[in-house]
Amino acid sequence: MSLAFLLPASSADASASLRTHAAAKGKFIGAALATSPLSNETSYRNIAATEFNQVTAENAMKWDATEPSQGQFNFSGADAIVNFATQNNQQVHGHTLVWHSQTPSWVQNLGATAMRQAMQNHISQVVGRYANNATVVSWDVVNEIFDDNGGWRTSFWYNTLGQSYVADAFRAARAADPNARLCINDYNVEGINAKSTAMYNLVSSLRQQGVPVDCVGFQGHLAIQYGFPNDLRQNLQRFADLGVQVRITELDVRMQMPRDATKDATQATYYRNVVNACLAVTACAGVTIWGFTDKYSWVPDTFQGQGAALIYNESYQPKPAYNAVHDALAGGTTTDTTPPTTPGTPTSSNVTSNSAALTWAASTDSGGSGLAGYNIYREQGATDTLLAQSTTNSATLTGLSSNTQYQVYVRARDGAGNLSANSPPATFTTTSGPGGGGGCTAAGTVQTQWSTGYVVQPVTVTNTGTSAVTGWTVTFTLPAGHTLTGSWNADVTVSGQTVTAKNAGYNGNLAPNASTTFGFQVSRPNGNTQTPSGYTCA
Repeated sequence: MSLAFLLPASSADASASLRTHAAAKGKFIGAALATSPLSNETSYRNIAATEFNQVTAENAMKWDATEPSQGQFNFSGADAIVNFATQNNQQVHGHTLVWHSQTPSWVQNLGATAMRQAMQNHISQVVGRYANNATVVSWDVVNEIFDDNGGWRTSFWYNTLGQSYVADAFRAARAADPNARLCINDYNVEGINAKSTAMYNLVSSLRQQGVPVDCVGFQGHLAIQYGFPNDLRQNLQRFADLGVQVRITELDVRMQMPRDATKDATQATYYRNVVNACLAVTACAGVTIWGFTDKYSWVPDTFQGQGAALIYNESYQPKPAYNAVHDALAGGTTTDTTPPTTPGTPTSSNVTSNSAALTWAASTDSGGSGLAGYNIYREQGATDTLLAQSTTNSATLTGLSSNTQYQVYVRARDGAGNLSANSPPATFTTTSGPGGGGGCTAAGTVQTQWSTGYVVQPVTVTNTGTSAVTGWTVTFTLPAGHTLTGSWNADVTVSGQTVTAKNAGYNGNLAPNASTTFGFQVSRPNGNTQTPSGYTCA
């Protein structure tokens, strides 16, 4: 099998292109390209050629473009992408062979036998066309097969063929090109969660069956208003430990419009974090940005009121996000030692028995790494407790104790990790808890285990009281030597081996007898089979 890693080059000049710095790290930095601006706009073509050493066809290799009618193939757009990449010494990643979207209706209406034959023929023809072309090194064989809860997406592929179509597609691709790297690709799998764990389990199972899954693609369609998946590196590494290559395939970071300097700085931090995560994992081949100029981004047409997701603006001018990617690839330690300015005094509102909303005047950052967000602490005289983090100048605290006075303050943080001085404190007192008999229970189920870790999903939290609650806190103890590596659907903190999980902003409200769930992943010493027990809920 040919390797998609690029050979390390000599050390790059600090002002060199993205591709020069990436190659010096043995990685690729890529972009998804559209055929129309590639043919018609000099600025688009020049940036695509000079800044990136890998390209993905945004649409030209999808089924509706390559086989719109059964047996009638059109490779004009795909060839244009491949020819451009060949001329500019770039590698091409083929996207995508089997997907529920952008597939012609004639495919969707076939019966099982005919659909399987059509899939295998399509893969044979499309992959086979480039099998002897050294520029085309890898393919997304199947794309987006899971729903957001980790179940199988009920697409026409699944409904007609069942799960077996995935293995069949990979085997057909391997037959068409024995040397191509074959990938499975999905979105919302960047962090460790139910969906990425379903992907992990499938890849592990397929490889054990001898199915040629060589790589896993993490799309990376992020948004600054939803927070960053801080366990990205750990997630990439757990997949790499299965023996597959990993890669970021469709990175963009959208924001609610209009743009401003604070949003740009947060976006830049997200881009930097993604690149650094890939650099930290040996098996991560590189990062592909889904386009590069806001002029041709898919985001505004898909997410109303959102945009500015890429590293160049509509006029082909580099944004702070470009500098973040460049500097991360260039390496070296940050020279930013200037902390952000001090946030304003927090103001509390909507105080309940277990929650409170806070707002404060925003900080600014002049050190160059950009404002990354805020930490909210409870002042306790000794070791202050981190209550929450936010990427904006507001936060909702949950899981608080009823009838309790809280004194809180805020510190801003930048992309280099510098923290501002403490804001002036604010004091509020939570109300008494609801009458009528409150209470909750929590029970965890081990979803999957392996020699050095396990996933607990779901942990089911149930309101056993007779009144609605607006927040919950679950505690449990990890066995000695066990380490929490990720969590989802809860705000989790760890002290020693004690784990405290508080509801997220969207799942704290529970009516009587209602339930919600969260999950987490743990690493443990090889051969240790213990799992947590003794969940308590308040």
